[in-house]
Amino acid sequence: MGLVVQKFGGTSVGSVEKILNVAECVREEKLKGNNVVVVVSAMGKTTDHLVSLAKEISAQPNKREMDMLLTTGEQTTIALLAMALTQKGLPATSFTGWQAGIITEPVHGNARITKINSEAIKSQLSEGKVVIVAGFQGVTEIGEITTLGRGGSDTTAVALAAALDADKCDIYTDVTGVFTTDPRYVKNARKLLDISYDEMLELANLGAGVLHPRAVEFAKNYNVKLVVRSSMEKIEGTVIEEEATMEQNLIVRGVAFEDEITRVTVLGLANSLTSLSTIFTTLADHHINVDIIIQSTTESNMTNLSFSIKTDDLNETLNVLEDYKELLKYERIEAENHLSKVSIVGSGMISNPGVAAKMFEVLAANQIQVKMVSTSEIKVSVVVEEKVMIKAVESLHDAFDLSEENE
Repeated sequence: MGLVVQKFGGTSVGSVEKILNVAECVREEKLKGNNVVVVVSAMGKTTDHLVSLAKEISAQPNKREMDMLLTTGEQTTIALLAMALTQKGLPATSFTGWQAGIITEPVHGNARITKINSEAIKSQLSEGKVVIVAGFQGVTEIGEITTLGRGGSDTTAVALAAALDADKCDIYTDVTGVFTTDPRYVKNARKLLDISYDEMLELANLGAGVLHPRAVEFAKNYNVKLVVRSSMEKIEGTVIEEEATMEQNLIVRGVAFEDEITRVTVLGLANSLTSLSTIFTTLADHHINVDIIIQSTTESNMTNLSFSIKTDDLNETLNVLEDYKELLKYERIEAENHLSKVSIVGSGMISNPGVAAKMFEVLAANQIQVKMVSTSEIKVSVVVEEKVMIKAVESLHDAFDLSEENE
């Protein structure tokens, strides 16, 4: 008898009918003779609805109370799915994140899992029950309820698969696998049969919404077999593994994109050895994620520093920088909104020089101005205006032969 962890996202459990469909998927896996742990998200747009309710009361709701509010979404789903499985004759037990023993760091809104006490889950599995766990949530060592950030149910599922030494972790979504880019925006996007952990991690970090980055980190670190597949169609999905075996002729494996990016520029920083460390340590202490960074030195020996953040973090970033102006010693701050980030990813870049040059040539040919650039061994990211984001994605997708017709 094996152990399989299944994860179903919000669109897969968005109605009673869909929850009944999930119950049937679980039943089929159970009939194969496997023990099953199921991780679910909140139904459909439940989380968005809860956020909007909070925003009606406060423009900046208390983070602790937001965690208390948002975790109710998954609690609804686990109870309904347990009822559906019971109706099908399968004994099932539902657990919230804290009942399942998911321990996190003491950070509200974006906590990381530190350990999992899996005794309660193992006890129920030993009795032949299906265990249903609320994704996206956990508890601190002192009993404070936390959430893992949007998309955190993926992380819950893979972390449980690692803790329970599961045979595999199936991530069920509303798409049939991992595509070369988002098929909702680019019609000729192609599904990949497999992709490496490193490539998937880059794509996830760069905006590909099919998997949460921390989930891929867990899978890579603990060698969890991960499969992304459809909750509605019974077809082969995409396998995420250490080394992808198929389609190695593709230098670029995917194009990722992310909107609502803002460029913040800090002008007139003192040109000292500690200026950069001070400013980024200050932002990190307030849990503000900084992405692309550009530094320049002026003729008057001052430093100008630009970095990109999510637009949602802009107000907090400006407040932090203003609060620490005396410490940071800068002259003024400028912010540019309505930007996006477009990235190409592929392990083939390591051994194929000229990929970045081709990317810039393609963007220039399409009259797309590049505002910021970031590179690694297997990716190149550019910041462009939001209004040309999809045009950039489509042109790069075609230029690197990723379309279906190029199979």
